[in-house]
Amino acid sequence: MHPSPRCSHAASFPLPPAPLPRPPLRLAAKKPDSPAGTGKIDPKPANPLLASETYAGLKLRSIGPALFSGRVVGFAVDPRNRAHYYVAVACGGVWKTTNAGVSWTPVFDDQGSYSIGYVALDPKNPATVWVGTGENNSQRSVGYGDGVYKSIDAGKSWTRLGLEKSEHIGKILFDPRDSNTVYVAAQGPLWGPGGDRGLYKTTDAGKTWKKILNISDDTGITDVVLDPRNPDVLLAASYQRRRHVWTLINGGPESAIHRSADAGKTWTKITTGLPKVDLGRIGLAIAPTNPDVVYAAVETADDKGGIFRSLDGGLTWERRNPFDRGAMYYGHVVVDPKDDQRIYVMNVYIQVSDDGGKTLRRLGGRWAHVDNHTLWIDPKDTSYYLVGCDGGIYESFDRAANWRHHSNLPVTQFYDVAVDESGPFYHVYGGTQDNNTLGGPARTRSTHGITNEDWFVLHGGDGFQCKVDPRDPNIVYAEAQYGDLVRFDRRTGEEVGIRPQPAPGEPPLRWNWDSPLLLSPHSPTRLYFAANRIFRSDDRGNSWKPISPDLSRQIDRDKLRVMNRLWGPDAVAKHQSTSLYGNLVALTESPKKEDLLYAGTDDGLIHVTPRRRQDLAQDRALHRRPRAHLRQPPSRLPARRRHRLRRLRQPQE
Repeated sequence: MHPSPRCSHAASFPLPPAPLPRPPLRLAAKKPDSPAGTGKIDPKPANPLLASETYAGLKLRSIGPALFSGRVVGFAVDPRNRAHYYVAVACGGVWKTTNAGVSWTPVFDDQGSYSIGYVALDPKNPATVWVGTGENNSQRSVGYGDGVYKSIDAGKSWTRLGLEKSEHIGKILFDPRDSNTVYVAAQGPLWGPGGDRGLYKTTDAGKTWKKILNISDDTGITDVVLDPRNPDVLLAASYQRRRHVWTLINGGPESAIHRSADAGKTWTKITTGLPKVDLGRIGLAIAPTNPDVVYAAVETADDKGGIFRSLDGGLTWERRNPFDRGAMYYGHVVVDPKDDQRIYVMNVYIQVSDDGGKTLRRLGGRWAHVDNHTLWIDPKDTSYYLVGCDGGIYESFDRAANWRHHSNLPVTQFYDVAVDESGPFYHVYGGTQDNNTLGGPARTRSTHGITNEDWFVLHGGDGFQCKVDPRDPNIVYAEAQYGDLVRFDRRTGEEVGIRPQPAPGEPPLRWNWDSPLLLSPHSPTRLYFAANRIFRSDDRGNSWKPISPDLSRQIDRDKLRVMNRLWGPDAVAKHQSTSLYGNLVALTESPKKEDLLYAGTDDGLIHVTPRRRQDLAQDRALHRRPRAHLRQPPSRLPARRRHRLRRLRQPQE
């Protein structure tokens, strides 16, 4: 789509002249230095300072913090001893504890993916651990994986079993009769079609896979459960979704519940009692004490979704509660191991019901964090909970009356990091996923090392870029989502909001989730901040002035096709958790030339500030003069022209 006339800013933001083609230089071989008979040039001797042996004694170490931890999406608990369990982290691998969380060991750091979707133990042999990589969420900040892994020695070593293109694994399910028979719900890529997408089954412990439920290139399987009395009875939830920079479509006509009575050989799409509209993400749970009772959390675009229950093993359904929020980020239901009427629904706050979902209330106790993704209940002691949320792991021994936070699991997800190098104690700052903007020391200050207490909060929300004043390191600029910019003073703890505002009568600004922030290398008090326009401040954000027009193409995102069609306003979760389209995502200033700015937009444009007239003239002359000499070998050119030609043929900045 071409930009409208309003988006053409050639006068104020011209593109630089196109570079001339650079034919390769023809260099003669240095015969005296060539080994006899090879015609090759000896490589330069290696610099011993760059050899790996020089740095063999240096190892990376964690400086924290763990006080807020990070997004936990799954647990796999040893049925013989609940103090032994594994933790699946959306952005931090797999961790293991053998002492109920007193200490942790990362067991997946040497594998191919840092993002985890599911972890499970072989019910017949808890030393066998299966991991599905790539978290099964549809938010903006979602890591992808590279398949399914297995360990037969309690996480000491791993073997990848395939499904490398699945990218997001929703569930791993064992046949209780045979540990070699395993089902994997593969959601497939979030940002595009295809991949390893569907319900897969292995009968040889992962050596080979068969896709037993295939919907389309746009729709994968997000959840699967089986009847423990008759494991040939399966229920699977298909999930149609797609995310782009400009939108999210979190459902469609291919999202559904499917049932098989022959271990996946044939399937029936279940519709009785379910909404007759497009569905989004669906979470499934079978009651352990009465497998005829099945629950489903069903997402829709209107008010027809909610909590559904089946009393006949998933053949027919009834809606029990209209609660339906945020399925792109949650979508799980848990049934109490001893009570088929008590269910838990994952959400911002966990919802609990004691009447089969008819009424819901917030789970009790005092919470220190929100956005809950998973819950494990001890089947032998149903007063004991493990909860995984955006703040890590919470544990309760009294059915949620009180909670303990594991503040020693260092998996905080940093979006951006900045360092204050003024000394004597360097500080590091970073914006984190749903855990504020944090600051802490980069050097050890005591014999105890760096502790959680050494870290402090600059700003709330989802933190992003930070900038430190190079002359006054006590002044730190911190940013949260959608342009929420503050100036923080470490001496006083004062936090001042300094986000630019549109002038009266101007349209609202379009901020990105992670808006570009720039501290000028030419003035410590000069800031640049960008929405769909660029703003400049020369007094540390006390006042701002716009220095550009709207730099985006101003595209109507509702006219862009997703999954080969245009979607109306009734699409599931349309545009939710997505920045307004048409804003800046990149901004930088030349460290050599003041006021030379480069800016990039989310709709594919690059803008450059106007150069001075003499600079443009020099550029044109520099590109024009060598043309007459390009046909001549470099050795025939005068020395000054050879030097200029070499400069032209080098990559341009």
